[in-house]
This record gives sequence, C-alpha cells and structure tokens, in this order.
Amino acid sequence: MSVLDRSRTIAGAGFNRWLIPPAALAVHLCIGQVYATSVYKTALVQHFGTSQTAIGGIFSVAIVMLGLSAAIFGTWVDTNGPRKAMVASATCWVTGFIVGSLGIFTGQLWLLYLGYGVIGGVGLGIGYISPVSTLIKWFPDRPGLATGMAIMGFGGGALIASPLSTALLKLYDPAAGSGTPSGDAVGKLFLTFAVLHLAYMLFGAFTIRVPADGWRPDGFDPSTVKAKALVTDANVSANNAIRTRPFWLLWIVLFCNVTAGIGILEQAAPMIQDFFRQSDGHSLVSAAVAGGFVGLLSIGNMAGRFVWSTTSDYIGRKRIYLVYLGVGAVLYLVLATVGSAATLLFVLLAFLILSFYGGGFATAPAYLRDLFGTYQVGAIHGRLLTAWSAAGVAGPLIVNGVLDARGKPGTLDAGAYHPALFTMVALLVVGLIANLLIRPVDSRYHEPRKDGGRTAGTAGTGGRSAVSGTTRGRDQAAPTTRTATEEA
Repeated sequence: MSVLDRSRTIAGAGFNRWLIPPAALAVHLCIGQVYATSVYKTALVQHFGTSQTAIGGIFSVAIVMLGLSAAIFGTWVDTNGPRKAMVASATCWVTGFIVGSLGIFTGQLWLLYLGYGVIGGVGLGIGYISPVSTLIKWFPDRPGLATGMAIMGFGGGALIASPLSTALLKLYDPAAGSGTPSGDAVGKLFLTFAVLHLAYMLFGAFTIRVPADGWRPDGFDPSTVKAKALVTDANVSANNAIRTRPFWLLWIVLFCNVTAGIGILEQAAPMIQDFFRQSDGHSLVSAAVAGGFVGLLSIGNMAGRFVWSTTSDYIGRKRIYLVYLGVGAVLYLVLATVGSAATLLFVLLAFLILSFYGGGFATAPAYLRDLFGTYQVGAIHGRLLTAWSAAGVAGPLIVNGVLDARGKPGTLDAGAYHPALFTMVALLVVGLIANLLIRPVDSRYHEPRKDGGRTAGTAGTGGRSAVSGTTRGRDQAAPTTRTATEEA
C-alpha cells in the first residue's frame, strides 16, 4: 500500500498542473451523486412500503456523516495526502452502494441506512475535502479558481447522475414506462454506480499529484501578490473560535441557508410533479422531465458557487449573505403562492434558490477567514460544517414530515407543500437576523504574539506580509483594520 503514501505522489519536473483539476473532478462528480437521490425516492417509498420521511432519512444520515467525517478526518487527510484520502473515499462510497443494494434486494431498510447513509456518508466527507488543499498548492497564482474547481464538481454531480439514473432505471425496468420503477431496478442502479464510481474515483486517486517543496508556476512571483484586507488583522485558534459569538451566529446563518436549499433538493423530482398535478391525479410533468429538473438545479447549485462567491469579493461577505437570506425568503414566498401558475416560473424560482444554496457553501470559508484570520481556518471550517450536518436532518425532516401528514406520494399537489415552504421563509428570516448581528471577534480571543502582543496578518499569509514575509504588528495594520471595519 506504499503506493498510496504522500511521498509517492510528489510530481516530477515538468508535470502539467492542469492534470490535477480532472483528478479532483473525478472524485467530486461521483460523490455529488448524493444530490440526485430524489430521482428514485418515490420508487424506494413504494418498494419498502414506508413513508417519505423514512426514505428521506437516508439522505439526512449521509449528509450528517459528511459533515462529521469532514471535521474529524481533516487533519488525517492533510497528513497522509490526497491519494490515500481519495482511495479511502472511493472504498467507503462504493461499499455504501453495494451494502445499500443488498438492503434493497432483501427488503432490509436498515441496510440502506447503514450502506448509503453511514458508510457512504463517510466517503462523502473524506472525498469532499481530499483535493481542495492540493489544488490550492498547485494554483497559488489563482487560488479562487482552484477552490472553485474543487467545489464545482460536488455541486454539479447531479447534472450527470440525474439523467443517467433516469435512463438506467428505464433500462432495468422497461415495464414501468413513465411510471415509478421497481425497487429491483433501483438495486441494479446502485450496483452500476458502484462499478462506475470505483473506476472514476480510482482514476482521480492515481492521477493526483502534490507539488514538490518550493515549486512555483512558471513566471509566478509571490512578492507581486497584494494582500487583501480582512475584517480582522488578527488570528484566532479553532478552540477559541467556537467560544465566540460570531462563530455561532455564522453557524445559524449557514444552518438556515442550507436547510432551506436542501429541503427542496432532496424532494426536487417529486415536488415539480406534485406542483403540476391535475385533479385526476395525472401530473403534467413526466418522470423524465422531473429528472432533468434535478439536473438543472445542479447547474444552479454549481453556478452559484462561482457567481455569488465571486460577487462577495466586491460587496463583502455580510452583504452577499443578506442576498442569500433576504432575497431567498422572498423567492420561497413567491414559490409557495404562485409557483404552480407556470412551469417556467417554478423552475426559475427553484434555480435561483439553489444558486443561493451553493453560494452559501462557497462563501463560508471566506467569511471565516475575514472573521478569524488565516490561522487554523481549515479546522474552523470543519467545525462550521456541523451546521450542514444539522441542516441535512432538519431540511428533509421538515418537508417529508409535512408531506406525510398531507397524503401519499402521487396524490399530493402544490398546496401540500405550503406549510413546509412557509417554514423555510421563517428560517431564512432567522438567518438574516443572525447575519445582521455578526460583528468582528473580540480581541481577547486573538492569538498572542511571542512579544506578548496580539497576532496580525493578511489573507493567505498566516500572519505574515505577502510581500516581505515578516510578521506585522497591529500598529502597522491600521489601514487594513479600518477598511475591514467599514465592510463590517
């Protein structure tokens, strides 16, 4: 197994760094399949003869395990390197599909929870964080591009998985036609994904390389990179960060934003069919179109991670979250009241909501950097992702709980969704208030300097000047502090 060691992945002279993004995408596109679970959700409800809440719980467990494993294994991933992490992710993710398929074939729902939810969820978390730091090291001249490339694949995974799932379900159960496929077809789909994902994720693992110590892109001079202003010029440790009010306010902000988006995402395919269901029970939206809708939402999720996070560099993190939460609440209100008037309107509203969902994920690390500096910001981000875990339970639970109380799958209409959608509006308002209350971290939580003062730094330098490489005192960082405070 030494071939998986970090030392065996150091790139040689002349290695093309543009081979790294495809390696990262190979993993993230595979694990991004989790966003396409709504395509076969109704089939599993009917196969197991259970509620939407019970089936939706599988997705929730997977997201909980994603957040927990990302927080727990973050240090392990950095120490052992991306190849070993990607292989570990592939092993867990593929095993999750195999165990899950066994649960489907034998009618044992707990195996589906164990496989896709727990084991697969661990693979999600490790795979999510495995290529990010490596990409940033290969692209010091374009760090924003590097982060975008890493996160884009996860957000866009359903773009491939959704239509592929629809096509394979038709292949495995031709008798279903435009109706609900059998559980046996879903089990075969799981086994197919296990084989495909193993191949692609191992391709990513054995393609990935880390740069040698001291490597720089041709023509890149670190002294030409200008430092960016922070809300604080000090640094805060991960242990101190969770003791601060801004951390928990931002936790609430992320929780509310993710809960609102994930509630739609987990129910996307059945939701669009229910919104346009006629009085005779027939929906104007076919299963194939519903699957395409899930793929379209994946585009919105993916695009939001680029567009909105880039916008935050110009207008500030706090203001962009006002858009996510304030405008998002209005969009949910419109979706609930007039969303069923036209298919195009429904799709547009859902697309924008999911773009805010993706943008919230992409902007969170920068918000943390602004508040807590660059020291241990990765560890702080891992702890913040527990908000994602909590939202992965709350979002589907709210939607599925409401729908189970209003009727059975295939009999619901747009009105059945109103209580859930109005709940999302209330959550977004709570998040909006929490965001408005965020202020710079109190100086008593700042890391002390060796001379007894407090640390100061600039973005991406860990408390050192991007130009000189020397530690800057607080008296030298006054312009940065002023600019950041104005942003706050």
